Amino acid sequence: MKPPNFWNHAPDQPGLFGTLLAPLAAVSTYLGARRLAKTSSYKASVPVICIGNINIGGTGKTPTAIALAGRLISDGYVVHIVSRGYGGSHNGPVRVLPTNHTAEIVGDEPLLLAAFAPTWVSKDRAHGVRAAELDGAEIIILDDGFQNPSVHKDLSIIVADARIGFGNGRVFPAGPLREPIERGLQRADIILVIGDDASQNNFADTWQRKISVPQVTGQLSPLETGMDWQGMRVLAFAGIGHPEKFFATLRSLGADIIEAVALDDHQKLSGTLMKRLDHQAKSLNAQLVTTEKDAVRLPAHFKSQVLTVPVRLQLASWDDVDKALRRAGIIPA
Repeated sequence: MKPPNFWNHAPDQPGLFGTLLAPLAAVSTYLGARRLAKTSSYKASVPVICIGNINIGGTGKTPTAIALAGRLISDGYVVHIVSRGYGGSHNGPVRVLPTNHTAEIVGDEPLLLAAFAPTWVSKDRAHGVRAAELDGAEIIILDDGFQNPSVHKDLSIIVADARIGFGNGRVFPAGPLREPIERGLQRADIILVIGDDASQNNFADTWQRKISVPQVTGQLSPLETGMDWQGMRVLAFAGIGHPEKFFATLRSLGADIIEAVALDDHQKLSGTLMKRLDHQAKSLNAQLVTTEKDAVRLPAHFKSQVLTVPVRLQLASWDDVDKALRRAGIIPA
């Protein structure tokens, strides 16, 4: 579901609805604080790194988890990822097997993550962490769960979308935040801001005074696959947090987007929906294109008909991340 427009107002201009909903936001903030204070945490025998956010919706957590897992794996560590498995029916803990599981069972993000590192789905995150420990994990990456206190985090990385920032700066339902910025950053070790240079500058102008932890910047860049997108007529569809970012990426590659279809985040790609999109694409003489995350939800007989645009996180520098990992004792000093 598309977020309401007033969530994106300037912080000093929350709008009528943002103001009217302020009392409910205050209740949400209070209940969240009580939950964090009352729930005891499971302390794993191996380091746990949380990749979370303060905003509701997508900010780039999954590409961040993939990038960090890849970096640690390349250094010789056995890294497992634990996810809640949003959209999947399995309560877990279960280790994701891409050859056996579907998005309907384990969720789309875990299926994508499992291509890069052993990945567990568990609605109870503590149970998922225990399962990863028993399976030999040396470092566990918790994909999301920053506001869930059931697992002790040795390092927490907050991911923010530079273009969206923190919206109007207010807590749900008055704004797009899960908790107040200041409270969230008090528990964080690093904030990673993802976006192009213009968006990074705008984020800094609007939010820099609120940032109390080391800040790292990065961009999501299309992976070089050899595909020539220049001038290709495409019907692009995406069921991610912000589909417009995917469409912008396609345009930057030179694709000619004849039709852009924005779906709900994690929306099921039913046979009926895909037949409609396929018929529409053929009538426009266009190629169906989607994201990596959407691709894992495609019905089997459509997988060969839809092109994907894989993206990878590129950091301006890993120095502050490495420093934080050393401070937390996760890698040698």
